[in-house]
Amino acid sequence: MKNVNSLKKTGFVLLLLAMAFVSCVPQKKMLYLKDAEMAAANISKEYVNDRSVDYKLQPGDNLFIRVLNTIDERSASAISGEYSARSYMTSDASIYLQSYTLDEEGCIEMPLTGKIEVKNLTIDQAKAKLQAELDKFVNQTTIIVKLSNFNLTVLGEVTRPGMYKVYQSQINLFEAISMAGNMTNFAKNSEVRIIRQTDNGSEVITVDMGQADILSSPYYYLKPNDIIYVEPLKIKQWGFTAFPYSTVISVISLGVTLVTLVRSMQK
Repeated sequence: MKNVNSLKKTGFVLLLLAMAFVSCVPQKKMLYLKDAEMAAANISKEYVNDRSVDYKLQPGDNLFIRVLNTIDERSASAISGEYSARSYMTSDASIYLQSYTLDEEGCIEMPLTGKIEVKNLTIDQAKAKLQAELDKFVNQTTIIVKLSNFNLTVLGEVTRPGMYKVYQSQINLFEAISMAGNMTNFAKNSEVRIIRQTDNGSEVITVDMGQADILSSPYYYLKPNDIIYVEPLKIKQWGFTAFPYSTVISVISLGVTLVTLVRSMQK
């Protein structure tokens, strides 16, 4: 009986040691926007960030361009709604087919105007240049220009990794992670990598989404074709996010039972 009690005490000590060395994922590793100073003072804090859209058009980009004028509007009123809807569908395929692709020189070719170079221009700058060229041939026109290939890829420790299409001019890191269903319990939000295309290749940036100063980062707002990769925590190699207390207790209990059985048989 004394041996059994001794074994139980040994098992309990081993359990405590295991709990000390293998812990669950700390909550602080799963928090966003930590700011100890702001939390301690219980105050609000402003983070300044430049929201300007500075993406420069590159060869291979697709622009959705629509030209409107008073004649078009009168004609449109005489056409059935079915035709109008079919002409300006919003599916991915229709947007691509109705868009203009920048060639290797960074030019697009439109009816009347011919080739116009828009490489290294922002969407607003390209729109202004196209409008100016079109005004030379047609009066009273309004041009709509949209980037139709704003894609983001989110990989790593997120619920729904994959490529996502963005139908707006701006999107930030949190919105991108939200599209992918948020980070998993294994995510290391202090090491989120952004892979961005540059003129010379690709740039890899590491940002910490756990800290509040990410709101002021120049990489807070994403650009078309960015790839976001969320690093996993090292604890993932163990296959669990929380310490498996029940499993450890069961193993120790089984061990104590077997040792007790063996000793009783030896007697």
